[in-house]
Amino acid sequence: MLRSLVPRLTGLAYDERSRTGREHQGDLPVVLLTGYHGMGRTAVLEELAARYRDRLPLAHVRAVATESATFPHAPADGGAPTAATLVEILAELVCGLAPALRRRFPVLAPGLFAVSGWYHGNGEQRDAACLRFARLLLACRLAGGDENALRHAWATAVEGRLETIDAEADAEWGRDAVTAAVVAEYTERHQPAAAQEWYRGRFPRGADGQDPLVLLGEWFQRGGDYRHAAEQSLMAAFLHDVASSYGRLQRWNREPWPLILLDDAHCPPGQDFLDLLLEHRALPERPDHEELVVVATRLGGLPEDASDAVRRDLPDLVKSSGWQRRGLAPSAGLLAVPLTPLSRDDILPLLVPGRPARPLHPYLASAVHSLTGGHPAVTTVLCAAVLDATKRGRGVDPRDLLELNAKDGRPVTEALLERLLPDRRQRDRLTLLSLARDSTAAEALAEHLRLQGPDQLPANSATDYLEEQQWQQLTPPDQPLVTDALLRTLLVHEARRTSSRAEDGRSWQDIHRFLRMHHAQRGESGEADALRHTLAAGNAETVVAMLTEEFQSEKDANAAAHWLLCLQYAATAPTPPAEEWTDERMQIALGAHDGRYAELHEIERCVNRLLHALWHVSEPHAEPDPDMCKAVGEELAYLSPRHPSWHAVLGQAARNWPAAARKKRPFPISGQ
Repeated sequence: MLRSLVPRLTGLAYDERSRTGREHQGDLPVVLLTGYHGMGRTAVLEELAARYRDRLPLAHVRAVATESATFPHAPADGGAPTAATLVEILAELVCGLAPALRRRFPVLAPGLFAVSGWYHGNGEQRDAACLRFARLLLACRLAGGDENALRHAWATAVEGRLETIDAEADAEWGRDAVTAAVVAEYTERHQPAAAQEWYRGRFPRGADGQDPLVLLGEWFQRGGDYRHAAEQSLMAAFLHDVASSYGRLQRWNREPWPLILLDDAHCPPGQDFLDLLLEHRALPERPDHEELVVVATRLGGLPEDASDAVRRDLPDLVKSSGWQRRGLAPSAGLLAVPLTPLSRDDILPLLVPGRPARPLHPYLASAVHSLTGGHPAVTTVLCAAVLDATKRGRGVDPRDLLELNAKDGRPVTEALLERLLPDRRQRDRLTLLSLARDSTAAEALAEHLRLQGPDQLPANSATDYLEEQQWQQLTPPDQPLVTDALLRTLLVHEARRTSSRAEDGRSWQDIHRFLRMHHAQRGESGEADALRHTLAAGNAETVVAMLTEEFQSEKDANAAAHWLLCLQYAATAPTPPAEEWTDERMQIALGAHDGRYAELHEIERCVNRLLHALWHVSEPHAEPDPDMCKAVGEELAYLSPRHPSWHAVLGQAARNWPAAARKKRPFPISGQ
C-alpha cells in the first residue's frame, strides 16, 4: 500500500523525490481500506500524510458522525481535522489542497458559501459558518489577515444586509434571506461570474433569471431530492476545479496527482462524499477526468451495496492494483483492500529490545500471537509493554501478558479496551456482561445487577453497540454476548482485575454465583455452564465431586460424550482474581498435592488432576506446557478401563486430546 500502490497512483515515490510510473490514466480507483478497530486504518493514512505532505497537494480529513457546534480548527499537532457534514469535508479539502493547486477552487468556493447559510438570529450557527468562510478565503488567497478578524467582518457584513428583515418572519424564509445575503456579499467582493455561469448549467431552464448561487443554496436548504441535486453540483464543481488545475504544462512535467486521505468514511458525511464521488466518476459522459487519488478507510467490511467493487489483498498490490472499471455501477470505482492481522513472524521483530536486556521467553511471540490473533494495535501495545517490563528487570512469561502495564502506567487491558470500545458506559457494561455464557444469560445478569433504568442504557444495547462498532454481526440468543475471542478475553480479564473493589453484588464471586444458579435451573442442558461458573469462582472441589459422581453412577454408553463435554467446557473457566485464589493448577495436575486429597477415592483424585491439567492448557494466551498436555492423556487413559461402557470414548480422547492441547485446537469428542 505505502511503497507500491499509492506511488503508482500519485506518480511520486514514497520516500524519494523521484517520479514513478503511473498505473492508471484518466480513471483512478477509490482505494478503500477496510478493517476493525485497531487494525491500522488510521495509522496507514497518518503515515501517508507524513510522507507526502509538502511534496504534493494533500488533504487529510476524518469524518465524524455527529455535527459539532462550531467549525473545528485545524489540529495543532498535525493530525487530521474532523468534519461532520459533507460541506465540512469539502471545505477541509479546499483548505488542504488549495495552497498547492494552480487554480484555487474558483467554482466550488462560491458554491460552499451559498450552501452555508444559517437560521436568522442563530448566532452560534452564524459564527460557525463565518469561520468556515474565513478559512476558505485564506486558503484560496481571496483575502488576507487574521482568521478571527475576517470571520467577524463577514458576520457583521451579512448581518448588515439582514437588518431590514422582520424579526418575526418565517424561519425558512429567514434562512433563504441569509443565503441571498451571503451570496450578495460574496458577489460584491469577488465577482464570481464564471462560477455563476457554470452553476447555471446545472439547473433546468425554468430557473433562468435567478441567481444560480442563490438557487443552489435554496435547494440545499430545502433537503430531500433538492439537497441531493445541490450536493451533486458541489461534487462536480470540486472535481472540475481539480481537473482545471492540471493543464498541459503540468501533465507534461508529470506533476504528481493530488492526494485525499479520508478517515472513517463509514460515518455518514464520509459515506456521502464517497457516494457522490463514485456516482460522478461512473457517469457515461463524464465532463471532467480529474486525476484525484483518494485513499479512504472504513470500519468493518465493504458496504452491502458495493457488489461491483474490486477486492485485493495487500500482497496482490506489489506489482499491480488489478483494478479496472467493469460496468457503470458506482461501486465499480472502488478498490477494496482489507487490512490483515500480523503473523507470528511479524511479531517477533517487535520483541527485539533496542539494547541488550535479559533474554525473553522463547515462545513469547507465539503467545502474543495466540492471544491477539495478530491484531496490530493490541500486539503493538503488548510488545511495547513486554520490552518496558524487561528493561526494568522483570521477567515476562506468556501467562503474564495481560498483567503488564502500558507506557502510560495503566494496566494494558484498561488501555486497550478504551481504544477498542470508545464508549465508556458500554465498555463498563460489557466488562460485567462478558462473564455470561450467552446473550440470554447476559440479559438475566443485567437485570440482576440492575443495569437498566433512566440513567442507564438498555441491557440489550450492548450487543447493538458491538454490532455498530463492527465487532460482530447479528448475535443469536444462544451465542456469546461478545463473539470476538480477543475482545472477550480482554473484557474478562478487566472484570477480574476490577472485581476486588466491586460492590453491590458485582464482585467476581457474586456474579459467578448468580450465573451458576441461572444455568443450574436449566437442568442437564445447563450443567456444563453451571460447572464452568463454579470453577471460575475457585470452587474446584465441587466441580470434581460432581464430575466424579456422574462418572461412577452413569452407565449409559452415550453419556460419555456429555461427560467429556462438561469436563472440557468447565476447564475453559477464567481463573479467579489473584487476591482470592492461588494458582496451583500445575502442581495439582502433576500430583504434587495428592496428599491433601488422601481421603478421596482414586477415581476422584484422577478427575481432580485431569480437570486442573485441562484448566491450565485451556487458557487462550498461554503456551501449552508439555507436561500438562501429557498429563491430560495419562489421566484419561487411567479412567478409560475403569468405566464399564465409556472405555472406547475415553480411550480415544486419551489419544487425541494431548495433541489438540499442544496445537491449541478444539478437543475432539467422539459422537459430537
